[in-house]
Amino acid sequence: MGNSREALIALRSEVGKAVVGNDAAVTGLIIALLCRGHVLLEGVPGVAKTLLVRALATALDLKNARVQFTPDLMPGDVTGSIVYDPHKADFVFREGPVFTSLLIADEINRTPPKTQSALLEAMEERQVSIDGTPRPLPDPFIVIATQNPVEYEGTYPLPEAQLDRFLLKLTMPTPSREDEVGILTRHAAGFDPRDLTAAGIQPVASKADLDEGRAAVRSLTVHEQVLAYIVDICRATRSSPAVRLGVSPRGATALLAAARAWAWLSGREYVTPDDVKALARPALRHRLELRPEAELEGATTDGVLDGVLAAVPVPR
Repeated sequence: MGNSREALIALRSEVGKAVVGNDAAVTGLIIALLCRGHVLLEGVPGVAKTLLVRALATALDLKNARVQFTPDLMPGDVTGSIVYDPHKADFVFREGPVFTSLLIADEINRTPPKTQSALLEAMEERQVSIDGTPRPLPDPFIVIATQNPVEYEGTYPLPEAQLDRFLLKLTMPTPSREDEVGILTRHAAGFDPRDLTAAGIQPVASKADLDEGRAAVRSLTVHEQVLAYIVDICRATRSSPAVRLGVSPRGATALLAAARAWAWLSGREYVTPDDVKALARPALRHRLELRPEAELEGATTDGVLDGVLAAVPVPR
């Protein structure tokens, strides 16, 4: 088990050869892979969201694909469709980009609900049904959907029920001055983000490491007091005066899964309250809907979660 843990931890430094200063986002993606969960990645354009996923796929030796979501994208453009093959004189299924291990759904809020729901169905069922025939997706299969947090014109925001399908919401901030100097230094030395092999990124972990890690995460001990702590945090969000819609029971199971994965990556065989606190924001921030008046007063979901974590008693 130690070898698979070390291999997955090594992904952070390997991805760091291409992406500067985003260890937290890389760790979040590794946790999502261990939990078989999907990720919502939020950041302004140009902070290397796509590069991060491509670098991770290379370091894990997994297939990846990218779909740029646009207002005219049809469900079949994502899932695949039945087409006529003149050579075979028959109709055949042509796989869409969803048949991959890491799917980058760029600007998911730019496409209409019908196409969004086709992707979200694939995320939930891990299969695509075309013409009545179910076709299983590869394993592992996770969707990393990106959103631009500042531009809302011409977008179709994901409904709360669909946001709830994502295990984590990770934010990629604009890099610090030091990190930005590091990025330009690499580019000045000839770094090409389209050529990850030249950047020296090699596979350092495999699907076998991932499978072994998943089995280990599922067997981790979680004390009853820690389970009660997770429930208390989620219930406290529902009674917060700033919140219109609190965290659902699905959110509690997501927080449990993410805390387990983080505990295992940290080298522990049990989950602590600190593991729960560390993952509370990424696991719950997209599951809260604030009251409009609270937003006008400057409230944020992260701020609400910080208040909840400060108020809920921590088990000893």
